[in-house]
Amino acid sequence: MQDNATEVTAAGIARLAGVGRAAVSNWRRRHADFPKPVGGTETSPSFALAEVEAWLRGHGKLAEVPLRERVWQQLAGHPAGPVTALTHAGCVLLLIHDRPTVWLEVSAGSDERLAAMLPGALEQVFTPRFGTARRGTATGAAPVNGGRPETTADTVHTPATPATPAHAASAHATPTPAAPAGPTLPTSSTPSAPSAPALAVPVGPELLPSAPLLRGAAELAAELGARQTFEFLLGRHLDANPRQYTLTPAALAELMARLAGPARTVLDPACGAGALLCAAAPGPEQSGQELYAQDGAPELAALTALRLALHTRAAVHAAAGDTLRADAHPHLRADAVLCHPPFNERNWGHDELAYDPRWEYGFPARTESELAWVQHALARLADGGTAVVLMPPAAASRRSGRRIRADLLRRGALRAVVALPAGAAPPYNIPLHLWVLRRPGRTAAHPEVLLADAGRFAGEGRGGPDWQGVREAVLGAWRAYDRAGRLDERPGLARSVPVIELLDDDVDLAPARHLPPPAAAGGAEQLAGVRERLGETLRLTAELTPPPAEAAGSAPRWPLTTVGELARGGALLLRTGGNGGHARVPVLTDHDVLAGTGPSGTLPESDEEAVLTEPGDVVLPVLGGGAVARVIDEAVSGAALGRNLVLLRPDPAALDAWFLAGFLRGTANNRRASSYASTATRLDVRRLHLPRLPLAEQRRYGARFRALDEFERALKHAGRLGEQLVRGMYDGLTDGSVTPG
Repeated sequence: MQDNATEVTAAGIARLAGVGRAAVSNWRRRHADFPKPVGGTETSPSFALAEVEAWLRGHGKLAEVPLRERVWQQLAGHPAGPVTALTHAGCVLLLIHDRPTVWLEVSAGSDERLAAMLPGALEQVFTPRFGTARRGTATGAAPVNGGRPETTADTVHTPATPATPAHAASAHATPTPAAPAGPTLPTSSTPSAPSAPALAVPVGPELLPSAPLLRGAAELAAELGARQTFEFLLGRHLDANPRQYTLTPAALAELMARLAGPARTVLDPACGAGALLCAAAPGPEQSGQELYAQDGAPELAALTALRLALHTRAAVHAAAGDTLRADAHPHLRADAVLCHPPFNERNWGHDELAYDPRWEYGFPARTESELAWVQHALARLADGGTAVVLMPPAAASRRSGRRIRADLLRRGALRAVVALPAGAAPPYNIPLHLWVLRRPGRTAAHPEVLLADAGRFAGEGRGGPDWQGVREAVLGAWRAYDRAGRLDERPGLARSVPVIELLDDDVDLAPARHLPPPAAAGGAEQLAGVRERLGETLRLTAELTPPPAEAAGSAPRWPLTTVGELARGGALLLRTGGNGGHARVPVLTDHDVLAGTGPSGTLPESDEEAVLTEPGDVVLPVLGGGAVARVIDEAVSGAALGRNLVLLRPDPAALDAWFLAGFLRGTANNRRASSYASTATRLDVRRLHLPRLPLAEQRRYGARFRALDEFERALKHAGRLGEQLVRGMYDGLTDGSVTPG
């Protein structure tokens, strides 16, 4: 066996064979010929993937392994690490995408021949797509700082291809750290390391261990397509390492790109995994656009370059390195800049960059790294270009940044501040802001700035915001303001504020502090309607109250079964959620199940089919320790099953859905089937018990469980109406729209 063979864990073996981890443990104990561990630890050993596949195949347990799972295991267990493996796979997928016949020629023959010929073939693709091709290691160190730009300048690479003359700027005097008197354009940032592209052509010795993975990726590309294969592998890698990367949700990226508008040249100086540039890029059939990217994590810059090249025909200029300390695109004047910078960075280069020409609006304080990113974005814009930057809400009001905010307003650079709903992007518990900026041209500064608050579109719990509502409200307000230079007041949502009103001692730009609230609950008439509905609901609740409980004497001794046994016997189908599929349908989240509300979530698009609910399905959340089971009705039917949910689809000829849901909600039942960690409780649905009863008896119990469910929903509805009435009365009495009577 080779020392550098791909390894797989017990969990990976379980996924390969489509079984639980307990089955793998049993195989290791019962079969003397099961492969021996080659790495890992005593409690978490790893095995050679080739040996495992041979053993599973020999014992007839590998027949139904999906190709996607096999390729993913090869990538995850690669001896050089998953990032290197993903980069190698991306290079080959780009070759297949652009020159499939070359790949067929290169891949014919042995793995050694493939590794020897592949670098030359890749150079034929890299040169026209990235403007250059160099041999060497394709990726750098592992990501730190959440995958956002780093603060070490010695790993910086800049593209060898210079910016086009149309984006070059004439030289201007270097300003002092204080805000300059006029709109001078900086010519460069601090000196960078020698220029080189972020993506290098891997050499033969690097590629040889990847040969099985590359052939598997090519096989998967024939089934899914090259771009979809890379998106699947990249998404799986990001999902497997959530703490290493700070991602920009696709819906937010789309909103930012639409705020910036169509652009021929687009820059993302903190590109991460490339979501913003993908949202701004044209379709594969369009050409002529140029995309510029930089990130402090070399592997993210490389993966972004590959992702963009597979996503669009636009020219891609990607570089790795600390953007603020060593800008890879110092002469660029882009039509649009999109940026999701790292937040709350103290070591962003404050001491080294005191006299940097980018600080046209003032030298940022050490605690104001976000204002450094804002000014970098403005410095890389062409006159009249638009930048959209995701910002923490504190940046709108911190006293240390008030002078820079004031100068941004005076000179017309800051055009809009939009407060997003909580849950729009990590950190999900904070309502982040979007700053829309324009590079001031020769025209007079705009006397008003748009302030908007989309907080009303926040979703409940972890379901995420109502993105359709956010897009319609924010884009509608921005476009109306952008056309006229002002916006009539939209209570509680948006208004254009004269700049002079904001230039006080605080220069506080938080939209909520400048927008009039909407009329409390719609005014006194609306509150009267809420009160009437509450009365009707309370009367219905009284009617639905269960009759007095009757003692049953000694507890019945039913013969018991488990959900796992019923699933194996075909009495029900068990499915787990979490895949978005290709169809964009509403997603039922675990919070929706707990709250009894409609589907409110979203899932990223994936090549794995989504689990769609049907009437009569029983859905259970597996986290949190709550005894909850929900029977799907027509109103929720067709929604995709979200993460941390399990769906049970009973056979109507064998099981009554309400009987099943009712017994699964028993507190003692849930306690027996739950496992406990230090911070969470997880439910093993297969271990839940229920009695073996005739179908007629099941339906008798099911009718009572259904009546209890109606009573529970009426109580919850009454509680929500009561809270709405109380809050509306408080707001109405305090803002004057309601009198004490």
